[in-house]
Amino acid sequence: MPRLLHTGQVIVDLVMALDQLPASGGDVLAQSARFEAGGGFNVMAAARRNGLPVVYLGRHGSGRFGDLARAAMHAEGIDIALPASAGKDTGLCVALTEASSERTFISHLGAEGELSAEDLANVAPRADDYVYVSGYSLLLDGKAQALIDWLLALPRAITVVFDPGPLVQAPDSALMRALLPRIDIWTSNGPEVLAFTGAADMAEALIKLNQYLPADTLRVVRDGPNGCWVGRANALEPVPGFKVQAVDSNGAGDAHAGVFIAGLANGLIPLDAARRANAAAALAVTRWGPATAPGAAEVDAFLAG
Repeated sequence: MPRLLHTGQVIVDLVMALDQLPASGGDVLAQSARFEAGGGFNVMAAARRNGLPVVYLGRHGSGRFGDLARAAMHAEGIDIALPASAGKDTGLCVALTEASSERTFISHLGAEGELSAEDLANVAPRADDYVYVSGYSLLLDGKAQALIDWLLALPRAITVVFDPGPLVQAPDSALMRALLPRIDIWTSNGPEVLAFTGAADMAEALIKLNQYLPADTLRVVRDGPNGCWVGRANALEPVPGFKVQAVDSNGAGDAHAGVFIAGLANGLIPLDAARRANAAAALAVTRWGPATAPGAAEVDAFLAG
């Protein structure tokens, strides 16, 4: 059976809900605050809850946050490929969610910011696996080059999924030029693809993306409550979203990505997988917290209703 091999970073989120961010130097009270596993955990949890076996290939720390991250992964049935890193803890992200459902992140990476060729040499991907790559990984000096070298050496039968994230805005960097021809599935939101391509609007961005990706790369571009665009090259189709009352957008894109990959792994065509992913994202935004992806049965019930 296919697996999702996640090469990104599991961190711990300090999730705080507030009316709105204070001005610089200001102070506000949050309505709630709690620690949750986040980062790459969100995609993995979404995929696992929808029937796809998952392996985490990143590092994790040996302190209190590492313990929390491992406990969350074990609870979801996610396999962990590497032992805890001695002398370093897992990193932390302060996730601030305003009443508008907009969220703001401030992150500090820990043990998960490093990954060596030796770490990756212990992993044996299979021909039907999906390897998930986060754009955040390409920004990490202790991880990026080893990860790119490993990815480029993978057999072509293995599907490489790339999520640029909000910080990757340099398609002409050496690392991106090396990776782009190997990407089989691109998954991002609208602002990310706008930043990556430098386009003025979504229509232009979807066209300009063709300058960077192979023609047969499957593109998935999320468009908030409107749903998403799915397809290859100049054959992208809109897949409508679902109207819900959003309370927290944190983790919705991760829910979409994880459920979409699980759908493909279970034999769905991209349009059907995207419809399930849209439903999962719609459910996720009605809940507080980062890893709020529904399970397969709940997605089924939502679509049936």
